[in-house]
Amino acid sequence: MRDCMSQTPTLPELEGGYSLRPVSKAILPMVLDAYSEDPESAKAALPWLKNNEDITRQLADMLHDLEHLSNVDRVHFWSIHNQENTFIGLIGLGDEMQLVHSHYNLGYWVRKEFRNQGIASNAVDAVLFWLESRGRVFRVEITVHPRNAAGLVTAERICQRWNGQVIDEFIGIELNGQTVPHRIHIVDLPRM
Repeated sequence: MRDCMSQTPTLPELEGGYSLRPVSKAILPMVLDAYSEDPESAKAALPWLKNNEDITRQLADMLHDLEHLSNVDRVHFWSIHNQENTFIGLIGLGDEMQLVHSHYNLGYWVRKEFRNQGIASNAVDAVLFWLESRGRVFRVEITVHPRNAAGLVTAERICQRWNGQVIDEFIGIELNGQTVPHRIHIVDLPRM
């Protein structure tokens, strides 16, 4: 049980005018539009999505659960928007950890047209600064499929900025009935 319970806050505006708002069910139409633009990257970011089930129901359930769990300090997820309120993506601290002493798993999904602009990097920093500001010790995992070259580079850069480290061995993660090896990076807060 986490002490010092905290609801997911709206975070300070990012460079470029991007905002991080606590996830709510109200963004479902925007998330569905983003999913339909690039289902493969959405499935890579949200690997539990099932092809043979209604995607609208799965995403609606996800947003409902994230909104509820964010209010009780179990997870913290934000939607990323630009100044025109365009949905850019999602970033969050989840509770699906692989290591015993971890507190959160960091994940994000940025729409294709907004990639390679530093948005994900700035959003990650904003989330980690917020978590660090809570004045407690946290271990955050970043799990990346070894064939996700861009994801590995991003996780490595996060570790460089936040004094994180890479776990040497691959960790098998169960996805849709198959064990898939992943590389795990960890960031301990506060930074030493």
